Amino acid sequence: MKILHTSDWHIGRALYGRKRYEEFECFLDWLLGCIQSEGVEALLVAGDVFDNGTPSNRALELYYRFLCRCADAGCRHVVVTAGNHDSPSLLNAPREVLRYLNVHVVGSMTEETKDELLLLRDSLGTPELIVCAVPYLRDRDIRRAEAGETFEEKGQKLVEGVRDHYRQVVAAARGLRHELGDAIPIVAMGHLFTAGGRTVDGDGVRELYVGSLGQVGYDAFPLEIDYLALGHLHTPQKVGGSEFRRYCGSPLPMSFGEAGQNKVVVKVNMDGGEMTVEEIPIPCFQPLVTLRGEWDRIVRGIEELKKGSASVWLEVLYEGDEILGDLQERLRGLMDGTPLEILRTRNMRLVERTLSRMTTDETLDDLDPDEVFSRCLAAHEVPVEQQAALVAAFQETVLALHDDELRGES
Repeated sequence: MKILHTSDWHIGRALYGRKRYEEFECFLDWLLGCIQSEGVEALLVAGDVFDNGTPSNRALELYYRFLCRCADAGCRHVVVTAGNHDSPSLLNAPREVLRYLNVHVVGSMTEETKDELLLLRDSLGTPELIVCAVPYLRDRDIRRAEAGETFEEKGQKLVEGVRDHYRQVVAAARGLRHELGDAIPIVAMGHLFTAGGRTVDGDGVRELYVGSLGQVGYDAFPLEIDYLALGHLHTPQKVGGSEFRRYCGSPLPMSFGEAGQNKVVVKVNMDGGEMTVEEIPIPCFQPLVTLRGEWDRIVRGIEELKKGSASVWLEVLYEGDEILGDLQERLRGLMDGTPLEILRTRNMRLVERTLSRMTTDETLDDLDPDEVFSRCLAAHEVPVEQQAALVAAFQETVLALHDDELRGES
């Protein structure tokens, strides 16, 4: 059986206000072609289908149109699990209808462990794969809060809850395999942060989620799992160095920081007792380029890009010693009549001068929430010995608020 592992589509995501629907459409068209050319029989989508809990009509249209076309591309099964950016109820709503297209959706942790198990069959009806379709596991689903517990104790319980859930689901998969009396492979899915995982600045993976789930180790996943298909981290990588426990990463660069990454989907070929894994490169549908440094260097970079005919989105970080008050006007003059578009400009010298004179001119765009809270503690002269507990409580509160925001539910 040939399986394709993908995740973190984030359909609907914008980049500095620029909508990216054309890129998402190009990727989904390419993915259909890949499914057909590679003879893929099962597609696994490990979370974060959408960028938020209330996707636009355009985002929903792209998603459903893709699912309808999968069968025509030769894909017999599609398994979709929710990520932390997805609304569980939105993904689950059409679940019964999608089942007629052999699209299996698990939007949230189920009451019965067996409901996260899928038995995929070949064209003759013979069982050929067991999938542990584990969605993003929310704090409220797997941890019982107790009065007086510390932030560290809460984190430990959360990690243990993740570990226990995988034990239960894989145990049920073992039982199903035993009933069938055949050595059917077991594939598990998940959307979480494992210890040692790599991220990139600006990739959208919240540091709060990283901190909460960062201690989920390699040993949290039972050895009976033949292949572990993970989502959440946007950089393709192995878990614990294993060929068969992987993040496939996001298909599109979610920020300029990801622009240099090689984006991939992962093909898993299960042939009898043999299993091979191959990364398939995804084309770049919209070039992103960061130009930084002195003015002359930025000009040279723009002139070099002008020689090509491709549309390029730019991030310009001016770091020259001269303070250019007219940086925006200069850049607009260089852009006229070109397929280049500047999405973000940072005049680092002007920012430094302004902040050095009057720190109250800082904006929230220049600071992250942790920095704002840290400054509040300093401004109110909170004793150092009390700060750790307050920071932990603050992070937990922001995490809970952000979790509800991503669900898109009141």
